[in-house]
Amino acid sequence: MSRWQELTGGKSGGEYAARFEALARSGKDVHGEASFCAALVPAGARVLDAGCGTGRVMIRLAELGYDCVGIDLDDSMLDVARERAPHLPWFRTDLAEFDPAALDIATDFDLVVAAGNVMPLLTPGTEAAVVERLAATLRPGGLLVAGFGLDAAHLPVPPTITLAEYDGCCAAAGLTLLDRFATWDAAPYEDGGYAVSVHRLGA
Repeated sequence: MSRWQELTGGKSGGEYAARFEALARSGKDVHGEASFCAALVPAGARVLDAGCGTGRVMIRLAELGYDCVGIDLDDSMLDVARERAPHLPWFRTDLAEFDPAALDIATDFDLVVAAGNVMPLLTPGTEAAVVERLAATLRPGGLLVAGFGLDAAHLPVPPTITLAEYDGCCAAAGLTLLDRFATWDAAPYEDGGYAVSVHRLGA
């Protein structure tokens, strides 16, 4: 069982969506991840939202003209996503067992994004397998973008994966680190408790 399932019981879709709706009403920018991704690849690019949740990031990217696919294990989150954007492709799958061919998903993505603490909330021990499966969906030169907390202040669970461990998983999957930031606003990373990492498939 993933740490996300242990934490939420797979029933937090409505609550999660409501929290971001409240932030948006208060004037907060809730599209930082989508804006970050849009700065990396041009409109029309294929984007896989891995751990898409309620679809907040993917729906915004689709509005900006990206060709998007969303995958997640949590039915309650996917129910919200499908209600909000029934025209977009949403698939239920465990990232550690993600098989694009079984879902008839082409593996030529320009960018894969894993936002919302996806990596630390995986089933323990599956991190390398997940990175390998996500990397396998990228075209040569494609990008994997992942943002996640590294300490208790930035996570709802105890920390599970370090940046060194994550970089090791990426290297094993043929990914090269391009850049790292402290926020989705691209602030410089200076060894803080949250990091957004950009890796590219190939050298």
